[in-house]
Amino acid sequence: MLRVLAVDDEEPALAELLYLLRADPRVHSAEGATDANEALRRITRALEGGEGAIDVLFLDIHMAGLTGLDVARLLAGFAHPPLVVFVTAHEDFAVKAFDLKAVDYVLKPVRRERLAEAVRRVAERAASAAPPATVADRIPVELGGVTRLVAVSDIVYAEAQGDYARLHTEDGTSHLVRIPLTTLEDRWQDLGFVRVHRSHLVALHRIDELRLDGAGMTIRIGTAEIAVSRRHASRVRELLMRHP
Repeated sequence: MLRVLAVDDEEPALAELLYLLRADPRVHSAEGATDANEALRRITRALEGGEGAIDVLFLDIHMAGLTGLDVARLLAGFAHPPLVVFVTAHEDFAVKAFDLKAVDYVLKPVRRERLAEAVRRVAERAASAAPPATVADRIPVELGGVTRLVAVSDIVYAEAQGDYARLHTEDGTSHLVRIPLTTLEDRWQDLGFVRVHRSHLVALHRIDELRLDGAGMTIRIGTAEIAVSRRHASRVRELLMRHP
């Protein structure tokens, strides 16, 4: 059963599309969004939650702000993006759409039979898809109302802030994401990140200095000094000794 997000900035067209999708027995749920940024936020929240991830995006092309093609390009950077079906009144973007790995290209006005065929293709593709990747090499963040993708390789350390985490990057910027630090630790352990404290996760290869003194252990990453808890001290020291 498919979880669907339909995106169209024309509300009557969106309502009609949702009506048709919800009538299809292969669709578990169908929700709507009226702009690309809202759609990207919903997809990100679903991925962060780990359950109820969106399987397919039924996406208009011409919208205010980001176009449907822009959204598809951004989704290509996700570890496990939803499938994409374009739903548009314009015939002349089909080549670009399929270059972006779209499953189907449905022209408006949408006919029930044509939409059912698109859902069939999505269901077949979803059933044959490989298991989702366990490690993402980029992470979506909000910046001035726009969702952008930050490479994990640019992140030097992450700092817990309640149920959120603040990501500090090599260029000195930081981004607050709604993901617990424990979740990032699980996702990024294969990318060289190590927990040094209950409130800090650091990229091992970014550590510039380790200091031992009477108060315990401290590491330096650029200008940031981060305390290492006793619980994690021996593992951090061992990993640093083994790290090339």
